[in-house]
Amino acid sequence: MKIIAFIKNWTLPIAMIAGILIYLAFAHLDILQPTKPFVHSVDKILTPSLIFIQLLLTFCKVNPREFRIRKWHFILLGIQLIGSIITYLIVRQINPIVAQGAMVCFICPTATAAAVVTAKLNGSAETLITYTMLVNILCAIFVPLVFPMIHVNPDISFWRAFLLILSKVFPLLICPFICAQILRWIAKPVHTWLKENAGIAFYIWAVALAMVMGKTAKSIVDDMDNIDLVFWLAAASLIICCMQFAIGKNVGGRYGDRISGGQALGQKNTVLAIWMAFTYLEPITSVAPGAYVLWQNTINSWQLWKQRKRAK
Repeated sequence: MKIIAFIKNWTLPIAMIAGILIYLAFAHLDILQPTKPFVHSVDKILTPSLIFIQLLLTFCKVNPREFRIRKWHFILLGIQLIGSIITYLIVRQINPIVAQGAMVCFICPTATAAAVVTAKLNGSAETLITYTMLVNILCAIFVPLVFPMIHVNPDISFWRAFLLILSKVFPLLICPFICAQILRWIAKPVHTWLKENAGIAFYIWAVALAMVMGKTAKSIVDDMDNIDLVFWLAAASLIICCMQFAIGKNVGGRYGDRISGGQALGQKNTVLAIWMAFTYLEPITSVAPGAYVLWQNTINSWQLWKQRKRAK
């Protein structure tokens, strides 16, 4: 029982370490080469499918009639949109790769697990889930529009790249919500079962996290000659993480929703961010959202510790 409790309390760190160790253990095998069918299937099918399933389970908990749209939602959406662009333009003057990593950490949508942490911190899970839906829509439009401009492929035109990314990202972020509502209308028992077992999404996220952390480890190993770049990517993600939690709390606090605001802007779907960075930008940029996992979970752990201390 103690082992099970330990795994539940430390699922995310265990998943991160497992992903890295699995990669290091099997790095010498031919099947892990990028051109092999196994790796191709993980990149193109398995990881996106896991992201889709975890979002579907989360959105099964959402009833559109219970959406709580607040003014701070639109303020934070504007901050994410404008802030990600400004961050990229500023950091690009120093290093374009670090700029890509910082931008991904900024624009990435809210984590599906954020509602759980928000509820534990006595915030409003309803307004948090509403923001999660809105920011997924923003990301589904922003990523296909901007990524082709910052990571130009000379063999593919902008519009072809735009449509290619749109075809992959938009269904991944929006279709889970549509499917959840369709199930609500035409397959109530299935929807109810998914809603009652939505907690599984957390562990699906952990599995996906292990896989993308393995890919991040590969990026670091392949770029050991650029260890300084790895350091600056991690440092940039730390600055972005602290800044977003602070801004979110400040904006949410002005509207009586300080906890939800902080989690909405600060707690990210890092599995999605790592996948997007590795797939559509320079692979090494995935180090930034990979490090973000550590920073945001450190902040969340500290917040939960303070909450438990106040409750005593």
